[in-house]
Amino acid sequence: MTLPAQLRGRLRLPVVASPMFLASGPDLVIGACRAGVLGTFPALNQRTTEGFDEWLTEIDEALAAPETAPYGVNLIVHRTNARIEADLERIVAHKVPLVITSLGAAREVVDAVHSYGGLVFHDVTGAHHAAKAAEAGVDGIIVVSAGAGGHAGAINPFALVADVRRVWDGTLLLAGALSTGRDVLAAQAAGADLAYMGTRFLATEEAMVGDDYKQMLTTHTAQEIVYTPSISSIPASFLRGSIVAAGLDPERLAQPERVDLHHVTNPHASEAKEHKAWRDIWSAGQGVAAIDDVVPVAQLVDRLADEYEQAKGDLLTVLGEASA
Repeated sequence: MTLPAQLRGRLRLPVVASPMFLASGPDLVIGACRAGVLGTFPALNQRTTEGFDEWLTEIDEALAAPETAPYGVNLIVHRTNARIEADLERIVAHKVPLVITSLGAAREVVDAVHSYGGLVFHDVTGAHHAAKAAEAGVDGIIVVSAGAGGHAGAINPFALVADVRRVWDGTLLLAGALSTGRDVLAAQAAGADLAYMGTRFLATEEAMVGDDYKQMLTTHTAQEIVYTPSISSIPASFLRGSIVAAGLDPERLAQPERVDLHHVTNPHASEAKEHKAWRDIWSAGQGVAAIDDVVPVAQLVDRLADEYEQAKGDLLTVLGEASA
């Protein structure tokens, strides 16, 4: 595995509980880190920089024990995010172990985080942006493949890993339809160092979404995930049932006239829009295929660990039979 020194020996499983818009908060982060995986949340899930600072303090205090896994914050690096500088100041002040940048890889962000020994990972959907992130000096690249929740890519995970490996030989994370411990091992076998898992962590008691949302995750199949630019103005994955519940026809969604990211960079602003992405129309990836219950995050990580060990044993058996 190609892991930065800051992460070696600190993870029970090679898993990052990814930052989920309007869903990840202190409870989920703390639960994930205490269970032994890297928990993360978007800075903009808090309404203000002051509130963001309070969350960081809460997490720092809860994770003071050295045996806990490190945590991370997702920072939207886009001109429409008016809080970039203020939030980055709080990140530096708290020495947040990991910063995950989205919608832009900025050298100034990387330098600020590196100033105290922190790490920067950047998410991409293709090799072009991976190369730009590498030029910006990031420590890891997250490849978001087809089947992922949220703003997902459209490239098969095997092809995407191979494509990005042409321009990046450092720490690589794979996102897209990963919900079990067996999936984690498969991500490693495909060439990733860490599995970047979101949708499975939505179906936990600690996720900041309603029970209706969580239950819908347990009943949908992979075929009921709608990948469309119509809801968020750029391609993203949503639960078909939530689209229907909003009074929309998944087969006849209007095409966006332009890309508009204000609902991402200013998610708490009041809007006249009747149905809002993520708030009313719920995101999830094709990994719902393996979700049939809602559990505490500690129980989920225990299950992932058991599945991961079982998958390793099964693979060794296959390899042994192949060499016999």
